[in-house]
Amino acid sequence: MADDKGWVDPGADFDRVSVELSSRRTGMSFQRTRMSAERTLMSVIRTSLSLIGFGFTIFQVFQKLHDMQVVKSSMAARRFGEALVLIGIAMLVSGIVYHCTFMAGLRAERKMLKSQGLIHAESQFPPSLTLAVALLLLLLGFLAISSMVFDMGPFGS
Repeated sequence: MADDKGWVDPGADFDRVSVELSSRRTGMSFQRTRMSAERTLMSVIRTSLSLIGFGFTIFQVFQKLHDMQVVKSSMAARRFGEALVLIGIAMLVSGIVYHCTFMAGLRAERKMLKSQGLIHAESQFPPSLTLAVALLLLLLGFLAISSMVFDMGPFGS
């Protein structure tokens, strides 16, 4: 690029390329952050699934032992199983809320940087398969706890 005196700045092209590369790195950092949020939600799903599954198993085992009259009372084990399922559901709900809130903030930040021309933001964030699985597990958790507490639903005896 030449200035008003006709001098050419050899660093002008370098500066333009440097800004372009920086913009692309920032855009990619949004993708890495989004994937990190997905991994965090997967961790919440794994822990919630363990709590819900283990709680339901404890509940069912002691219910069957009580039905076969092997144990006189299974109330403590039943309550413990119910508590584990409820903790799993609560953890999953809080994980879903956190994920949705975080992703909304990330999208807003990305939109602002795009409007300022600091990043290109050409690629869209795809729908979250992890969030869909979390919502399905939440439904399953609600079915399990309703089966345990009200003895109804697909898991009732």
